[in-house]
Amino acid sequence: MGLAGFFAGFYPVVSIKKTLMSMKTLLSLARGIDRLNDGFGSIARWAVFLSCFISAGNAFIRYGLDYSSNAWLEIQWYLFAVCVMLGSAQVLRVNEHVRVDVIYGRLSSRLRVYIDLFGLIIFMMPVMLLMLYESFPLFLKMFLTHEMSGNPGGLIRWPAMLCLPLGFALLILQGVSEIIKRVGWLNGSYEMSFHYERPLQ
Repeated sequence: MGLAGFFAGFYPVVSIKKTLMSMKTLLSLARGIDRLNDGFGSIARWAVFLSCFISAGNAFIRYGLDYSSNAWLEIQWYLFAVCVMLGSAQVLRVNEHVRVDVIYGRLSSRLRVYIDLFGLIIFMMPVMLLMLYESFPLFLKMFLTHEMSGNPGGLIRWPAMLCLPLGFALLILQGVSEIIKRVGWLNGSYEMSFHYERPLQ
């Protein structure tokens, strides 16, 4: 066997090693994205608690002490925006987002992965990129003009608007992570659970 034959036989082994190394790097990226969204998921959980606490306190002050403030009402809306927009990526990560489960729950894991990849690449990623593109200028405008609420005693608007581009960006990152993990599962370099609980009807 000549030198050319030797390298021809050696090339597939090198190619496989390179593929495994690049997949390992991508999976490290996916784990980093997961940790990032775990952190923002914790912020979203605290936002739920604070929103409930402020809502209860505001109701007590309004009806017990006959005093109210638009700022306290608006901060509840802001916290709700934090909960929804910063928690959405975490919901995607733990596979608890709402889906039409007529067929999905009965399919094999491999078919579920292909459906997930199709949905992530064809639908979710383009829509989230479009929403990020559309929402960031709105946030930037409010930030630069220091736009205030039209209600007396209301709050500045840009912190709430920031939740939109930030939330869409986190969803895009988590979409990248989910794509990587599913491709890794398909080539046998990543183990993942496909547990999904159908919503109660």
